[in-house]
Amino acid sequence: SARSVMAAGGRSWFRALALGVSFLKCLLIPAYYSTDFEVHRNWLAITHNLPLSQWYYEATSEWTLDYPPFFAWFEYALSHVAKYFDPKMLVIENLNYTSRPTIFFQRFSVIFTDILFIYAVRECCRYVNGKRAAKDILEKPTFILAVLLLWNFGLLIVDHIHFQYNGFLFGLMLLSVARLCQKRYLEGALLFAVLLHFKHIYMYVAPAYGIYLLRSYCFTANNADGSLKWRSFSLLHVTLLGLIVCLVSALSLGPFIVLGQLPQVISRLFPFKRGLCHAYWAPNFWALYNAMDKALTIFGLKCNFLDPTKIPKASMTGGLVQEFQHTVLPSVTPLATLICTFVSILPSVFCLWFKPQGPRGFLQCLVLCALSSFMFGWHVHEKAILLAILPLSLLSVQRAKDAGIYLILTTTGHFSLFPLLFTSPELPIKILLMLLFTVYSFSSLKSLFRRERPLLNWLETIYLVQLVPLEIFCEMIFPLTPWKQHFPFVPLLLTSVYCALGVTYAWLKLYASVLTERISVRQKAE
Repeated sequence: SARSVMAAGGRSWFRALALGVSFLKCLLIPAYYSTDFEVHRNWLAITHNLPLSQWYYEATSEWTLDYPPFFAWFEYALSHVAKYFDPKMLVIENLNYTSRPTIFFQRFSVIFTDILFIYAVRECCRYVNGKRAAKDILEKPTFILAVLLLWNFGLLIVDHIHFQYNGFLFGLMLLSVARLCQKRYLEGALLFAVLLHFKHIYMYVAPAYGIYLLRSYCFTANNADGSLKWRSFSLLHVTLLGLIVCLVSALSLGPFIVLGQLPQVISRLFPFKRGLCHAYWAPNFWALYNAMDKALTIFGLKCNFLDPTKIPKASMTGGLVQEFQHTVLPSVTPLATLICTFVSILPSVFCLWFKPQGPRGFLQCLVLCALSSFMFGWHVHEKAILLAILPLSLLSVQRAKDAGIYLILTTTGHFSLFPLLFTSPELPIKILLMLLFTVYSFSSLKSLFRRERPLLNWLETIYLVQLVPLEIFCEMIFPLTPWKQHFPFVPLLLTSVYCALGVTYAWLKLYASVLTERISVRQKAE
């Protein structure tokens, strides 16, 4: 039948995309890698040599183990393969050890574990597939989605150049999303619970999962107008969900509770001693806040409102140290960031509860939770923007409105990752890959929604085009100027603040679209 021919063709194009990107990852093996490379080598050594009771106490290296236990077990499993490549990388005292076999092993371990990500992308494509037919394979939403996820620029440079294991973790997340969309709620909950014990940054999106499971799984029916039927509450379903969470947590944390080490594990997972902003400012609200503080300080000194002797010297020149002292605006505490994050997540969670839109509502809430915590979180890494970009890819191929927001968020979010790769050999790589990915996402989404209004208005277009001169200034013009000696942080500051405007705008625009959306009668009936 025609359908099976399409399916066979479908499998082959997907395989080609997956193989192609895996080949590209292999080409990136000799590229620059960050301190994260040494972090993971050290964790291999710790878990390989020490008993469980010392994993979260070991402190020979400054890069102590600070991921949840499942990730530690993952490193433990990897270390048993690593010993066949080069046993010396498993010596705890061998700090910053990098032999060629070590580099090969670590790089290949990331490429290999990405198989889970590839599988998850295929499941997500299956979910999107039923939506609209296209004669040309290149214009099918599934094909576009597969490229946007598999070839995602941010994931490529963060995992395969900078070095981290985000691929299989996002694989777990996307797989859990796909399962919830397929109404396989318990599988989705299980996968997400497991994910949380691999890397706790995913707690940012936990409210979306919690509310959606409560609304769609623990309550089994709606009234005719779409509101909740309170009588349909299922105690069995709640118990099953509770059991899953408790079992996964017991597997992960149980051994440490028995050893009486839970407080030690928790203190490693949540180090609040770090500053408000990461060494590079993530392009979020606090980057704008810090920049405003700097601007007010300079203005105050010019107009003699401020006493120059009372201003800490470092706050004016360092600019990007961990501990940032605000001089004019009030200083920000961890509690303040927590309250801001909580308040900014609340409306999206309310929408998910009172205006259930099925899987799409869940995805919107997921993206808004990720973006809100990115905007207001404490010590946010710029890499955390991927937590919003990847799930938003699923929405972008379904509606023109979301596609426009996706293009703004992705372009600015990915551009803000540029400072991660600051070595000159990587300059052409990052610019070319970013251009390829950005041009593809613009052209494919434009052709997908060509019957609807343009995806971006003229102001948004101008804003995005300005990234080109900004990059030319930061990478080529600025290093030649005398300012480089006195104000080395200027390119980072400009990149952060300019991208923060785009990310904030995308966040507000997505919020506006979710809050103003009406529930259609068809969805009420579901």
